[in-house]
Amino acid sequence: MESKASQLFTEVYGGEPAVYRAPGRVNLIGEHTDYNDGYVLPTPIDRHVYVAALPRTDDRFRVYAADFQQRKEFTVRGTRPDPDRPWSNYVQGVVQALREEGHSLKGADMVVTGDVPLGAGLSSSAALLIATLRALQGMNELELDPVEAAYLGRRAENEVVGVQCGIMDHFVACLGEPGRALFIDCRSNEHRLIDMQPSHRFVIVNTMVQRELAYSAYNERRAECMEAVSIISNHDPAVKALRDVTPEMLVEHWDTLPAVIQQRARHVVTENKRVLDAVEFLEAGDAEGFGDLMYDSHDSLRYDYEVSCEELDVLVDATMDMDEVVGARMTGAGFGGCTVNLVEAGYVGEFTEKIKERYRRATDKQAEVYLA
Repeated sequence: MESKASQLFTEVYGGEPAVYRAPGRVNLIGEHTDYNDGYVLPTPIDRHVYVAALPRTDDRFRVYAADFQQRKEFTVRGTRPDPDRPWSNYVQGVVQALREEGHSLKGADMVVTGDVPLGAGLSSSAALLIATLRALQGMNELELDPVEAAYLGRRAENEVVGVQCGIMDHFVACLGEPGRALFIDCRSNEHRLIDMQPSHRFVIVNTMVQRELAYSAYNERRAECMEAVSIISNHDPAVKALRDVTPEMLVEHWDTLPAVIQQRARHVVTENKRVLDAVEFLEAGDAEGFGDLMYDSHDSLRYDYEVSCEELDVLVDATMDMDEVVGARMTGAGFGGCTVNLVEAGYVGEFTEKIKERYRRATDKQAEVYLA
């Protein structure tokens, strides 16, 4: 892909560019906990967004998005949202965020391409932001540490693109390392890397179902979580988010919550506990323990949070008789996207063949498989 990006640049603009990249990510466990001030455990995947670039002598940016076969031109101070080329808003957002931080930027010719699947919940957007940021750093010799870069990426997405996301995806793109999970406390943004055991691999299976209901459901679930906090905090003012609610507290206040709010709160409270337990299992090299938590997480997302779908459930259920698969769950916002599976390293090839065939027979759809 890197050589492809370089070749595309030469075809479009001429010259020999530098190529920068950033990875997509998969969340191993900790779903819908981030906006509840909770915990997440993502890791980068073996798919990236690439930006091939050369600086210009003026303040103009010329950007070609190869995967959309679209072009966009703008100046350093002429950034503005483009509804017809939404991908360009991510590039413009990074330029604007850096300029507002006081960095002096040259214009550039750029080609963007990549192999992070779009709409699959694997964070192609953050990969584009951080790959662009790395290109601008390299061309303008900017000194940014990875945490600062992650915050700049989120600022671009929040303020220019208009997506009110958290920091998880940008942290992974900047700080993630292959073969290691990144534990993040979404309240304090404290984080640390944890080695993953080489005896098992995390394998991602894409349903190829676009997450069309995810955005509206996300807003609904967020409001339901806020309602739970509002009710519980009337009894315990120290509760500012579901992160502050223990399982014991939830039992204590259970009867004060409407039925659907009970379900939503139970998922978040138990999911936060699962992330903390998963970190312990990961550090202890206990793949079986980690895998059990993944299945529990999927059941919670399926029944309590109600963000799964038939295709995701088919993929998880299809692993139940595979002894070499110790865990599986949906990952991401839900209603499509991907599952993540914890598979014995020597079984990955056979798993890939089996899961794709079982999914095809059950849904008449073709799945795609990637590795973390």
